[in-house]
Amino acid sequence: MTVIALDAMGGDLGPAATVGGALLAAAEGFDVALVGDETVLRAEIARRGPVPARISVVHAPDVVEMGDKGAAGVRTHRETSMYVGAELVKSGRAQALVSIGNTGAMMATALVVLGRLRGVERPALGAVLPGGPHGVLLLDVGANADARASQLLQFARLGSAYMHAMYAVATPRIALLSIGEEPSKGSSLVIETHQLLAAATDLRFIGNIESRDLVSGQADVIVTDGFTGNVALKLAEGLVQLLFNSVRDAARASFLGRLGGALLLPSLRGVRARLDYRQYGAAPLLGVNGVVLIGHGRSDEQAVASSIRSAHRAAEEGMLAALAAVVREA
Repeated sequence: MTVIALDAMGGDLGPAATVGGALLAAAEGFDVALVGDETVLRAEIARRGPVPARISVVHAPDVVEMGDKGAAGVRTHRETSMYVGAELVKSGRAQALVSIGNTGAMMATALVVLGRLRGVERPALGAVLPGGPHGVLLLDVGANADARASQLLQFARLGSAYMHAMYAVATPRIALLSIGEEPSKGSSLVIETHQLLAAATDLRFIGNIESRDLVSGQADVIVTDGFTGNVALKLAEGLVQLLFNSVRDAARASFLGRLGGALLLPSLRGVRARLDYRQYGAAPLLGVNGVVLIGHGRSDEQAVASSIRSAHRAAEEGMLAALAAVVREA
């Protein structure tokens, strides 16, 4: 049985979203262990009806707040929902952990409890963006604000193994995010990383890619440092929201606009669903010795349920073994 541990105290919406998402996932046949304050969680479940057989509650009295410093006190605060959830994965009582809480704290907790895969310098946080038939993996998107070229090379290998294991992409196309397609363009980090990627015979490196092509489908994996990746990701989210707000406002501005909006509504709903981050689940933390996914802090019930689905798939598809193999063979 594949059990997904869920840090049920994290996120901007708290247990209302995590419990709701877990219940949606349980209704689809997923087994979820809610980790957090048992009194709070059982009260939230009771508000919605009887406890489903596929839902269990594991008590963790402490919580890492969204505004807390990432790594502060991880080793000494072992009763947080993050720490207890990671311990469930380490002990084998759960096969994956999902958190929509503080990214820095979750990464620090995963490193302390689970450790790195042998040979990994730094774990990377990946986000699947719309683009192509299976999406595009952008990494790192926030785990490492500063990175070395050797680490970006390793991110490429981890990302390639992830896309192969999760989406059956035979030889994932790897691109490097830069300000120009030429090998000489970009920062010193980008130029050095380009040289390493070009020399890596085990990777299908297609060269530099500009931010305008993030979701074009030209690449399966796009590599960058965590600072740049996080900025790019948040900008993309903001632009999608601006686009749909602008369309909505235009549709409400006049009778003809409302008429046109009504005609376009079915198509627009499909487009929005394709661009909605909630449909892509949480971001995998690649390189730690366990399946860990970190979701958006604003995740609602649908996003939490999607994250649980992604975690279950990662555990079932042998993502961890695939990552360990590619690092070991590099």
